[in-house]
Amino acid sequence: MTNSSSITQFLLLAFADTRELQLLHFCLFLGIYLAALMGNGLIITAIACDHRLHTPMYFFLLNLSVLDLSSISSTVPNSMANSLWYTRTISFFGCVAQIFLFSSLIVTEYCLLTIMAYDRYVAICKPLHYGTLLGSRACVHMAAAAWGTGFLNALLHTANTFSLPLCEGNTVKQFFCEIPQILKLSCSHSHLREVGLLVVSACLLFPCFVFIVLSYVQIFRAVLRIPSEQGRQKAFSTCLPHLAVLSLCVSTSFFAYLKPPSMSFQSLDLVLAVLYSVVPPALNPLIYSLRNKELKDSLRKVFEHPLFQH
Repeated sequence: MTNSSSITQFLLLAFADTRELQLLHFCLFLGIYLAALMGNGLIITAIACDHRLHTPMYFFLLNLSVLDLSSISSTVPNSMANSLWYTRTISFFGCVAQIFLFSSLIVTEYCLLTIMAYDRYVAICKPLHYGTLLGSRACVHMAAAAWGTGFLNALLHTANTFSLPLCEGNTVKQFFCEIPQILKLSCSHSHLREVGLLVVSACLLFPCFVFIVLSYVQIFRAVLRIPSEQGRQKAFSTCLPHLAVLSLCVSTSFFAYLKPPSMSFQSLDLVLAVLYSVVPPALNPLIYSLRNKELKDSLRKVFEHPLFQH
């Protein structure tokens, strides 16, 4: 029997038992991680360097890119290192930090995506009120509220999770530390308190998803009234992939965190975790920049700068 005070490290789930498959996992995650770094890094560079992109939409997109970079960096590098060095360990405080960071960032991202949907709704459906409703001060306040909500949510859940006695060993059945897997190590009935908090958090976040969907319904209705077919295609090509990735992230994370223990299978948990923690940070830059002419023009000017010519 062990408890949380005597645990100095946790053992994470290995993707494979053989060395070859471990190296394959390392290479796969390395490719995804580099793609996320490059994509989000380019978006941050373009928005920071081009004053024409200092608008509410790109301000929120800058925040999203910072979130995606931070989120994927909180889980993937440690998993890659474990595969490369053929180990499974993470320190106790490393696990605490990982849970705090990931919980904070994923909630902040949900809040920010809600704000971004509101931004697009006002821009397309109420353009005359855009400057009033989304002034620079309002944008800063909304972004700060999103970050603050994520921080407080993570602080609450992390403190509550690690206050539980952990007496079912130190093996975490996931490639990174997350709350549902840590709760499985608790032998105390008080873990139901944390489960209840997770349900409450999910109930608070679900309206964000509903708001996003309703906002896009109104946006689509407005877009369908655009006489130009090219304009309609441009709007749909941006909105639909965004909704697809958002739905994937929300559905998989909600299912992973709220499903009953009887539906918990190691392979299923692993696939779900990859879908909501690794895939979105790598895909979001493609969705928001691949078809965005302003971003591409800005990046072209950045790379044409004399500093990049030598």
